Amino acid sequence: MSVTSIALLRWQFDLTWALFEYHLERLEADDFLWEPTPHCWSVRRSADGTWTPDWADTEPDPVPAPTIGWLTWHIGWWWTVTMDHLRGAPPRQRTAVVWPGAGEPSIAWLRGLRTEWLGLLDHLSDADLDGNATFPWPGGTDHTVTHTIGWVNAELMKNVAEIGQLRLLRAADVQTTNERIGG
Repeated sequence: MSVTSIALLRWQFDLTWALFEYHLERLEADDFLWEPTPHCWSVRRSADGTWTPDWADTEPDPVPAPTIGWLTWHIGWWWTVTMDHLRGAPPRQRTAVVWPGAGEPSIAWLRGLRTEWLGLLDHLSDADLDGNATFPWPGGTDHTVTHTIGWVNAELMKNVAEIGQLRLLRAADVQTTNERIGG
């Protein structure tokens, strides 16, 4: 039995999402803004109360360690823009993708993006999958929509691993702190 490209990509996505759920279910609101090092990127409240991600148009060297909050915003940003491209809609600017906040607001937002993504995948035809990709690569490549879906899976898998590692490091840090103070 042969597996179609979309079936394999969907299986890979579902596997990655199951790993993500393992961490989403265990995240606490304080995990999102925990800074693992002084040199990190996070999301910060602006004067109007919205959350603004740290950003540099040219990647700094060394690259700052991200917080879980920044990573969840980053997932929301690239995923939203990817869906805009696949729908043929004007892609939203980075500054237009607003992080909803720590804890349940971000978790619900990401789960909503997952539902939206699966709905989009369910409506792609073979011809759509073979179509030229407009994102995340510059024009003129031979990459297809299938490549874009594979990129989403890889990017999500990378971000899930980063979130999981940060969650585990914070839990270990909290445990160590509690042991030091006798708690």
